[in-house]
Amino acid sequence: MSRPVDLDPDDWDAFRAESHRALDEMIDFLRDLRQRPVWTEPPPEARERFTRDLPQAGRDFPQVLEDFDRYIKPYATGNIHPMFMGWAQGAGTPVGMIAEMLAAGMNSNCGGRNHIAIDVERQIAKWMAQAFGFPQDASGIFVTGASMANFFSLLVARDQAYGESDVRLNGLGAQSGQLIAYASREAHNCVRQAMELAGLGARHLRLIPSDANRRLKISALRHAIAADRAAGFRPFLIVGTAGTVDVGAIDPLDRLADVAHTEDMWFHVDGAFGALAALSRELKPLVKGLERADSVAFDFHKWLHAPYDAGFFLVRDPKAHKRAFAANAAYLSRAPRGLAAGDTWPCDLGPDLSRGFRALKTWFTIETFGAAKLAECIEQCCRMAKRLEAWIDASDHFVMRAPVALNIVCFAVKDDPDGSLAREIVMELHERGEAAPSLTILDGAPAIRAAILNHRTHEADIDAMTVYLDAALRRARKEPHDFGALVEPHGPGKTRLSAD
Repeated sequence: MSRPVDLDPDDWDAFRAESHRALDEMIDFLRDLRQRPVWTEPPPEARERFTRDLPQAGRDFPQVLEDFDRYIKPYATGNIHPMFMGWAQGAGTPVGMIAEMLAAGMNSNCGGRNHIAIDVERQIAKWMAQAFGFPQDASGIFVTGASMANFFSLLVARDQAYGESDVRLNGLGAQSGQLIAYASREAHNCVRQAMELAGLGARHLRLIPSDANRRLKISALRHAIAADRAAGFRPFLIVGTAGTVDVGAIDPLDRLADVAHTEDMWFHVDGAFGALAALSRELKPLVKGLERADSVAFDFHKWLHAPYDAGFFLVRDPKAHKRAFAANAAYLSRAPRGLAAGDTWPCDLGPDLSRGFRALKTWFTIETFGAAKLAECIEQCCRMAKRLEAWIDASDHFVMRAPVALNIVCFAVKDDPDGSLAREIVMELHERGEAAPSLTILDGAPAIRAAILNHRTHEADIDAMTVYLDAALRRARKEPHDFGALVEPHGPGKTRLSAD
């Protein structure tokens, strides 16, 4: 008789002790993050560790934890660090980390069926409908991120436009009239990709010019729609952006809603991080018109700091949402009672049958901190962006490249037409582990980009950033410098400053 096999610990007490040690060390890792570089490039030894052949025999759990501590944990992206300002990435929280662990322990499959994790996901949808001014029966679903949510929006809008002709059954070839979508030229590239993936073609996305503040021009939009209708095309979708990826600009959402209503088109908002400004009384006027959207894409893993990944797709009309995805299958049959009870399951609102319990870490975040405190953190990020902008405006060496609409600061080195100094500054700050801005291209010229989304980024961190920038520029120009008086601006637990 063969010996039974399972994957539970042979010694639960020993496993408990090792697990507690790992958790304690991870909490210490978060507590002490200011004492470490923002980013450290993995050395050859670490990279080599992940080129091995598939192991046939396992190792003791403590040995695997040791490898994690040695080869993985020190070499993360760095987005949890207050000096990480390169890309629109959230910082996470210790609370979210614990919630993720609890969700993994439950190991719920949230594709459907009758269990409490589905109710938690519906609760999040109701909360966000309230926050955005949507009807309380609005439909929502967790996805990997806003890129996927934007793709979902295009599928729902496409099916809504074709209506009774049933594009899901008959395909695009059976439809009459080419569908045309519209977005600002500042829109995220995932909107273009969504047109490609949906079979509508990237060439049928009209990228509308933006104004001096990088907001979509309404007059140009109206002209483009009229021209397409005259040419026999079918305008069906307007995508507004709440927080563009490069500079954080917000399109005139209220006026876009007017156009969409007049033209009988679907109005979608890509609000990857900017939509959550609606939580703040101070910032909510900036996203006026969001409440009139037909759908919204946004990320809890950005400005709400749920651990990755936790994107969300919210739809005003639950019937339109379900019509775009629901499918009959024997193995998805519903029952009046028991585990198969329920009418609408998440698998009716998206293509995934296997889905993790993303809602739990989001629920923990909102329940633990409350909407008001989360809004304060969003407001703080915007104040920190203004603080950095003020320093750049007063600087003899740097110049702003775009207005600060929310939390993203784009600037350049004066007298650096090809951006070579800017590139050198960014790469060196990364390599020294002092700060992590990024580079982008604005109007054909390189710009340094500081995207401030971290709840841990405070005034002292912005002040440290200015010191790092000046010192890096002097090094790039091979000029002498002395910032000794500013070596320790943070006090205990300071961000490491090194101007040498």
